[in-house]
Amino acid sequence: MKARLNITIEAEVLRSVKYFAEEQNTSVSELVETYFKTIVKPKKKKSFSDLIKELPKPKLAENFDWKDEYYKAKKKKYGL
Repeated sequence: MKARLNITIEAEVLRSVKYFAEEQNTSVSELVETYFKTIVKPKKKKSFSDLIKELPKPKLAENFDWKDEYYKAKKKKYGL
């Protein structure tokens, strides 16, 4: 079911929007409705892998060796 909405905007903006809507083969009402749908749509939850990808990347030397660092830390931890 559709409902009416009255809005007040500057005349120059309305002229530009009407021109834009005509170029897009749509109506001003459709543009407004589409915009409103985008701002009230629930945000998509990010997956765990997306969150991991957003983490800051550590700055490591090009020749950094994870395996070597692991064994060094292990020796240090156990006093070897």
